[in-house]
Amino acid sequence: MSKIFELPASARPADEVPLKYGVVLYPGFQALDVFGPLDALNSLSLAYPLQLYIIAETLDPVSTKPPDHLNPAGSDFAQFIIPTHTFDSVPPIDVLIVPGGVGNRAPANMDGLLAYIVKIYPNLRYLITVCTGSGLAARAGVLDGKRATTNKRAWARTVDLRPQVTWVAHARWVVDGNIWTSSGVSAGIDTIFAFIGEAYGEEVASMIADFLEYERHIDSTWDPYAEKYGL
Repeated sequence: MSKIFELPASARPADEVPLKYGVVLYPGFQALDVFGPLDALNSLSLAYPLQLYIIAETLDPVSTKPPDHLNPAGSDFAQFIIPTHTFDSVPPIDVLIVPGGVGNRAPANMDGLLAYIVKIYPNLRYLITVCTGSGLAARAGVLDGKRATTNKRAWARTVDLRPQVTWVAHARWVVDGNIWTSSGVSAGIDTIFAFIGEAYGEEVASMIADFLEYERHIDSTWDPYAEKYGL
C-alpha cells in the first residue's frame, strides 16, 4: 500500500503523541471552528493512527443553525453532524476541542457540555478552544488563573463571563500549560498547526500545511483584529 505521507526523521513516534481526539458540539456551533482544525487532523491521520469522537448531549444530529431567538432572519441554511458519543458514553480522550459559535449565547443549553468539560479536563493531555469556545471553558472554571484569548468581536461579552481568567487581547492564539486558546474562527486553523508542530514536530506541521496549500500565520501575537476592535 502506498503512503500519502513519508514522515520526516524529526517526527515524533506514535507512542509519544496524542492519538484520541474529541470535539464537542451544540446547536449553533461555528462550522469553521470545527472543520478547520479537523481537516488538518484528517490529513494528519494519514500519517498517525488518530481516533475521533464527536460528542454532544444526545446522538441526534447537531446543526450549525442556532436557536430561533438567535436567528432573527429565520434562515434554515445549516449543516448537521451526527455525534458518535454523548457526554456520558465517550471513552477517555487525549485532546478535547471546544468550538465557538452563536449558539453558545444560549446559556441554558450548555449545562451538560460545561459539566463534561469539568469532568474530563483533569484527564486530558490537551484542551484546545476555538473562538468563543474559550468562553465555555472559562464558564467551566478550567481557565481560572490561566492566560487565554478569544474572538475579538465578541471580546467584552466573553471576558465578562469569567474575570478569574487572564484574558490576552492581542493574540492569534495563547498557550498556557496544556491549554491552547485561539482568537476568532479562522484562527483555529493556525492554532491547530502550531499545536501539531509542538506535539508531533514542526516539520510534520509544515508537511500537512503544504498538503492543504495553507499559508500559516506562525506568530501567535499577530492579531489585526485586536486593533480593528480597539483592544
